[in-house]
Amino acid sequence: MPCGGCGTGADGKPAGCKSNGGCSSGGCNRLNVFDWLSSIPLSDQATPFDIIEVSFNQGSRKDFFRTATRQQYEKGELIAVEGVSGFDVGEVSLSGELVKLQMKKKRVKDTPDIKKVLRRATEEDLNKMRVNKDREKEMLVRSRVLARQLGLEMKLAEVEIQADGRKATFFYTADSRVDFRELIRRYASEFHVKVEMRQIGARQEAGKVGGIGSCGRELCCSTWLTDFKSVSTTAARYQNLSINQSKLSGQCGRLKCCLNYELDTYLDALKGFPEHANSLETTAGTLYLQKKDIFKNLMWFAYQGSSKQYPLTIDRVNEIRDLNKQGVKPEELGQVEVEVVPKEGEEHAFVDVVGQISLRSLERAGRKRKKRSQEQQRKPPSNKKGGGGDRRRHSR
Repeated sequence: MPCGGCGTGADGKPAGCKSNGGCSSGGCNRLNVFDWLSSIPLSDQATPFDIIEVSFNQGSRKDFFRTATRQQYEKGELIAVEGVSGFDVGEVSLSGELVKLQMKKKRVKDTPDIKKVLRRATEEDLNKMRVNKDREKEMLVRSRVLARQLGLEMKLAEVEIQADGRKATFFYTADSRVDFRELIRRYASEFHVKVEMRQIGARQEAGKVGGIGSCGRELCCSTWLTDFKSVSTTAARYQNLSINQSKLSGQCGRLKCCLNYELDTYLDALKGFPEHANSLETTAGTLYLQKKDIFKNLMWFAYQGSSKQYPLTIDRVNEIRDLNKQGVKPEELGQVEVEVVPKEGEEHAFVDVVGQISLRSLERAGRKRKKRSQEQQRKPPSNKKGGGGDRRRHSR
């Protein structure tokens, strides 16, 4: 989805940013980096940085190339670069001093082995690229059939063909090691290209496929998230989320990356809560900790075998702990009165639920309609006029 400044011109290209689909906002291309140095004059204009970042396949893959001729390339230009025994066509996604930071972030060293930029893409290069790109879907279907015939436990996610058609990269996911030596021979004889097999993870596969998350926005891994950190159920426990694998998992089948976004805030808030306060002794019995409310600084306890929960402040929990250490069991809890029903004119700021909301009333109504339609289908069709006439003739 283009940004608000991308007015479409008569030729169908964005006229606002003039980057032919590579908006700086990241809406027209995946995993873009905003070049915030583009409008700032640099002190050393005579020797600009000679390495640029080039994106391929709408930003799903990026690489660095050296401009041997010291020619300046702007963001969004299509250029021809060195490939495997040929050339490839990509889009300039970043140039200038910010490329140094990107190389440092991705741990790419400035060595003579970096491939070079050949030229700006000509019309012949673009036509050849379009012809080869049109083969990718058909090749993906055929490659899956060949892998299934060999009985390999792998899933092919994407096929990317080089612009000149001499090389094809097959991206796949697998839970264990796969011996695809025979598969490579079949691919080479079937498609007549140089074959490269590249294994990716489930999160990288979701980033390549793309989609809409449960939040209603485009997936983070296909728009801006470049590095994937491990996510565990501990992050959900700290945030008082119910451990439901189906609700906490993303489209990749792994735990959602957004579980880590607010984890640091919760950990900082939980520092004020007392530790080792999982149980409290009272005259009525032992109270067990159920949950912690960091927004109201309350701790909810319940007696064993009872569903009723009692909210206690942090100060009151510390007082009861100190009394228990002295061997004293308090009679009164000193619980806090929590108002559940909002006052008149007040609105809920948020809904305290996890995952999808199940509307029981709608489900019951749907079942009734389904049952009624099934009963109508079982009854034989009857014609009221015909039935009445038969009865009259029979009575005569």
